Amino acid sequence: MFELEMLTPQNSAIALIDFQPAMFQGVQSHDRIVTFNNVQVLARAAKLFKIPTVISTVAAASFSGPFMPEVTSVFPEIPVIDRTSMNSWLDPNFRKAVHATGRKKFVLAGLWTEACVMFPTLDMLKEGFQIYVAADACADISPEAHQRSIDRLIQAGAVPITSLQYVFELQQDWARSETYEGVMDILRAFSPYGIQVRFSKWALGEHASEAGAHAA
Repeated sequence: MFELEMLTPQNSAIALIDFQPAMFQGVQSHDRIVTFNNVQVLARAAKLFKIPTVISTVAAASFSGPFMPEVTSVFPEIPVIDRTSMNSWLDPNFRKAVHATGRKKFVLAGLWTEACVMFPTLDMLKEGFQIYVAADACADISPEAHQRSIDRLIQAGAVPITSLQYVFELQQDWARSETYEGVMDILRAFSPYGIQVRFSKWALGEHASEAGAHAA
């Protein structure tokens, strides 16, 4: 079963959808700063591990505002695909970008869960994609709206994950030195564990590493 196969930099891609001011205004299911931080975790992990990334907005100029610059600044080379459709999959440019990645495993996150995440997920599942929804980087107008959407996505065959879970699944081994410090930077910036990382560096020296002394 595909759910048992780990996500890797070689087999996965990611789509980030509608993280825009107007959409954030409607969020009541989560503390907005939590969602705001978790999408940055996904974006920085995608950049670090060279994950093919698709970014899309809805009615950016006429209603919803630009995609959050904290993400687009990470990917200055990636054009943001603007749409009129709630369902990203209805937009030919979005579909083209997804297919261009050549990947079948897609991590999705967006605002709101019940529409901007739900709709493309259902269509992509029908098209044979394997969808992983970063649930803690999604949000909705109420806790009920978010949770019922996650329930329906699971029933449809999508797999719920968390943002840091994706990071750890990509890293797998702390001894992978080429991405170790990048992962530590993500943890320091966006997770409580960053406090422990800073403490260990202070207490043991900058050589402190989960990879062990041999990695120093």
